[in-house]
Amino acid sequence: QVQLVESGGGLVQAGGSLRLSCGGFRLTFSNYRMGWFRQAPGKERMFVAEIGWSSTSYADSVKGRFTISRDNAKNTVYLQMSNLKADDTAVYYCAASPMGRLPPQYDYWGQGTQVTVSS
Repeated sequence: QVQLVESGGGLVQAGGSLRLSCGGFRLTFSNYRMGWFRQAPGKERMFVAEIGWSSTSYADSVKGRFTISRDNAKNTVYLQMSNLKADDTAVYYCAASPMGRLPPQYDYWGQGTQVTVSS
């Protein structure tokens, strides 16, 4: 079955950077819109960023600090996070939605990777 696997999380100081990766398996990666979401302790899962064929969108809270990109040849989507803040601490999930389905409905989810930002 389809599998999404995140990596790259960890502990970083406020103001630092991390790059998350998400590899897709057993899906035609280029046919999917890819999204990043996050869930902080005690809070609901929230949208962070998404990328279509080339278009991108971001949550207001991360605009100018995070960049989403994809490499279809590697079946991988990335989230470059810069100027990290304590509020960015969360489990980060990647997800896949069939391209063309609007609004996106994310059918597939990864297991998540923890990002902890120390202040």
